[in-house]
Order: sequence, then C-alpha cells, then structure tokens
Amino acid sequence: MTHPDLILINGKFTTLDRANPQADAVALTGGTFTAVGTREDVMRLAGKDTQVIDLKGRRAIPGLIDSHMHIIRGGLNYNMELRWDGVRSLADAMRMLGAQVDRTPAPQWVRVVGGFTEHQFAEKRLPTIDELNAIAPDTPVFILHLYDRAILNGAALRTVGYTKDTPNPPGGEIVRDAAGNPTGLLLARPNATILYATLAKGPKLPPEYQKNSTRHFMREVNRLGVTGVIDAGGGFQNYPEDYSIIEELHREGQLTVRLAYNLFTQKPKAELADFSQWVGQVSPGQGDDLYRHNGAGEMLVYSAADFEDFRVERPEMPPSMENDLEPVVRLLAENRWPWRLHATYDETISRALDVYEKVAKDVPFDGLHWFFDHAETISDRNIDRIAALGGGIAVQHRMAYQGEYFVERYGAKAAEATPPVRRMLERGVKVGAGTDATRVASYNPWVSLYWLVTGKTVGGLRMAAPGSLLDRDEALRLWTEANTWFSSEVGKKGQIKVGQLADLAVLSADYFSVPEDEIQDITSVLTLLGGKVVYGDGDFGSHAPALPPAMPDWSPARHSVGYHPRGAQVLNVSVNCACATACGVHGHGHAKAWASNVPAADESGFWGALGCSCWAF
Repeated sequence: MTHPDLILINGKFTTLDRANPQADAVALTGGTFTAVGTREDVMRLAGKDTQVIDLKGRRAIPGLIDSHMHIIRGGLNYNMELRWDGVRSLADAMRMLGAQVDRTPAPQWVRVVGGFTEHQFAEKRLPTIDELNAIAPDTPVFILHLYDRAILNGAALRTVGYTKDTPNPPGGEIVRDAAGNPTGLLLARPNATILYATLAKGPKLPPEYQKNSTRHFMREVNRLGVTGVIDAGGGFQNYPEDYSIIEELHREGQLTVRLAYNLFTQKPKAELADFSQWVGQVSPGQGDDLYRHNGAGEMLVYSAADFEDFRVERPEMPPSMENDLEPVVRLLAENRWPWRLHATYDETISRALDVYEKVAKDVPFDGLHWFFDHAETISDRNIDRIAALGGGIAVQHRMAYQGEYFVERYGAKAAEATPPVRRMLERGVKVGAGTDATRVASYNPWVSLYWLVTGKTVGGLRMAAPGSLLDRDEALRLWTEANTWFSSEVGKKGQIKVGQLADLAVLSADYFSVPEDEIQDITSVLTLLGGKVVYGDGDFGSHAPALPPAMPDWSPARHSVGYHPRGAQVLNVSVNCACATACGVHGHGHAKAWASNVPAADESGFWGALGCSCWAF
C-alpha cells in the first residue's frame, strides 16, 4: 500500500465535485488527490512518513485559475514596479511613490504600471504632473492608468526624448502646453501603443534579476490562492525570445504556478507569417502539466483589436479586418490550434463571427477550444452564435476598474449587464473568469469574485442589476473548474477530487460566509501546487519554502506588499525578511500584520514579539 505524502485535516473543503461537494480531510500522493472525505476515513491511510497539517477549521478551495493574465511579461518586470493595487488613498500612494524615489538609483525609473484606478482613491483623482515633479525632480517617474493614459514627470520626458518637435504617433496623443511643449500626459486615442512604446524605453532587468522577479510575482499570486494561469501573451512579448526566463525556471523546477501560454502576434500586416512559422515550431498541448502551449492570441490580427478605453468613443475596425482575419483563422483551424481573440465590443464580435462562420463551413471547429476575451457589450444574438459554433467567452473584471467611465459614456442602464455573464451561462456558452492583469486591472482574483457577486466597482459603484449577478458558488466555479476548458484540461484540475492535480488554497476568511464587501480582502494562508506548499502565512508560514530577496536591492517588492488590503495602513516595510522560515511568518505576513496593528514607533517591539531578529526598514 502506498501511503499519502500529505494529509490535511479539520478543513472545510469546498470540492466543487457535485458527487462529493464537502469534506473535512484530504490525502495527497504523488501530486494528486488520492482521498477526499472524513478525517476518520482519510487518516486510516496515513503511514509513518505521512505529513499531517491541521487546517483548524479553515475553508479550503481548489487552487484558483486565471483564464487571462499576462504573467510571463509581468514577471519580467514585477520587481521594478511599484504597485498601487488596492491602495485606497492618493495620499498613501504618493507617500509610497516618494519613498521609492528616494531609494531608486540613477538611471532607473520609478514605475506604477496599471492594476489601479483613480476611482479606488478617496480623493477620486490621479496625481498631477506638478505633484510628481515636486516628489521626483530628477528621477524618471512613469505612471500607467488603465488603457487610457500615462503620466510622466519632467525627468521621464527628458529621458524618453519627447520634445516640441516629436509628432503624435498613430492612435495616441502627446498632450502639449500652449507653447507646444509636452506636458507629461500621454493619451491613448484610441489604442495604447503610445503608452506601451514609451514604457518600453525604460531600463530592463538583467536575466538573473528577471528570474528572481518572476519568482516573486508567482509567489504574490500564490499568496492570493492562484495556482494556474492561462497567459494571453502581450504587446512587446516576442516568441521565443521573451519566454526564455519562464522556460529556464520550468527546467529548474521553480515554477509555482501552472502556465498555459498563448502566442500573440507582434507584427502588424505580418500576422499570418507569424502564425505560419509558429505552427511549424510548437503544437497545442506541447509541454507538461506545469508549462504547456495553449494556442494563438489574444492578438490574431491588429485590424481586429478594439482596445477598450471607455473615456473615448468606440473604435471602428477598418474595412480590411475580415480579409486580414480569415487566413489566420483558417490556418489555425486547419492545424487544430485553439485561439482566443481580444474583442470588447459587440460590433467587433459580429464581424469576427462572420469570418468564423465562413471558415467553419470548410473546416469544422468540432472540439476546437476557441473563444473571445472580454466581450463587455456582447449581444444575445452573438452569444447564441458563439454557442452554435462551440466557442467560449473569457470575462475579466475590467469593469470593476472602468465601470464609472462606462456609465458616464453609455449610461447606468447599459452597465447593468456589462458583460452579461448570467446570459452567457444560460445560453450554454463556456464561460471562464480572469483579470487581464497587470496593466489594466489588478491580478487579485478576489476582486474579480467580489465584482461577480456584487456587481460593484472597486470605487463602490454598484452597476449590475440583481438578476445578472452570480452567487458565490457560481462565481467560484468560473475561477476553477470552468477555466480548465480554456486550456483543454477538463477533468485534470479545478476540483478537489480523487485523481485530479492536488492544487488548493486554504483561505484567510470563509468565502461563503464573510460579508460581500469583505470578499475582496481574502488571501490564502496555505497554497499547494501538486501537493507541495508554495505559500504559507501565519500558522502555516513554517511550511512555505524560502524565497530569495527581491532583486535588485532597491526593488519596490522589498518594501511593500503587492496588493494592499483594505483598511491596512500603507507603510514602508520590508517584505523579504530573511528569517521568514525560522519565525514562521513569511514575507507578506509580516507586512500585513504590522501595517494593520502596529504604530510606527512600536516597530521593534512588534518584530521582537514575533521572535524575528532581522527587522529592517
């Protein structure tokens, strides 16, 4: 008899297995669940070498899966970025910015790259350029807000070389003063190319630091209970060059998130050439359970990309869209490549479906997992067309960050079912949930679950009509078992079920009983991937593997948590405590506990009470 490697007892396990929905103990052997049931039954399987962890009554769920994130690109840059995700006042955000300016050496930039909205701030506004210049007269500062704008201080403008003579690029605007000089405000009108092209001018981390950065980003999403991501590629993310770091981590056994990656074309007017080359290099499903290829997109052709910026009018796709898209879709269908397509607006979806239906007459899509991303304004007619072709829709919580702008432009009535998730499910379409992190919305899955359940933005605006909301079980399923369809892994993960991959998260609070507004504050206290602990906090911190300090030594990741919980005082703390393993409180746990409970004057006493001798600020 093979005994389990690990048994978890005294938990409230939400299995999402309809035949066995609840359990209080599970056994994990060789990376899979081998028993799910009562403590008495499961403990009978224990051997002398079986590790047993008491969950002390906490809720446990399958590991969360994000069906749309840019984690590979985001990992390369995470250690360079100051995160304002979850920060609830501009005053706090600016204090964080000032502290980071003080520690950032020349010629490095201070960057805040998405994951927040001005509506989350008590002040309901962004910083002014004058405020940035006062804090950072000499250090370049770049702040990206959603898809709509970037704010650069004077030092950043000088560094990127924008002057009176710099022309506006196609689809973007360099805002100027009365004399024609750039002010530091860049606007996406209507696409984000100018924002991302400007960001790309900044310094990059060397490869060894990029590896460290990617590990820290994975640990951060592990902290929130995420064990799987479908990576949607991204602008300025070339294949295979920009995948070398994640592939090296995979070879070294350092991945703590399961990754299925899509390939995103980088060459306007040469998209077909890209995909023609790639279908000869890699096959869908190639790889293993930790790192595998997932198909094409989210960019298939640039003429079909309707970037969402609800502060401007809907962009009309060019007349060439269908002619550009058809040969790419035909190539993918003929080679049995799944694909995904970014499409915000119903008008874009209609035109894409015209192409899909035409191709499907010649090359049946049977069993091919293709889907649209976003689909905020999709109509019932197009939902039905997707269902008829066997497709899916991956929705993200972008409206939680941009809902106020949508209401301002289109009205409250139009926002009541944007996107219409309930109708998608009722009409039989495959639906999964994700974030579209990191440059637009935050990577925090609990903000998405909060939005799906409440229909509210992070600024507190309730948009969705009651009949369009999901209950907590339905929302959780979109973040777990439903997302396995989008990576062609149905039945392999997404449930706590015998035979499935042993990925789970033990929660800081009970998702099914906390007040609705507190859903967004949940984290994981113990995250397992394939039966191995990849994150632990508090009572479970001693189970977590050590993580090297963030590199470089000026990294924002050394001094603040990634996603800031509501109600926590934003303080300048180190989250890479070298004694994390010894004292049993790991990294972010130090920062969160201290920020919530300890006045600055009492910091040394607090760390001493934890038995921690290496506190540093």
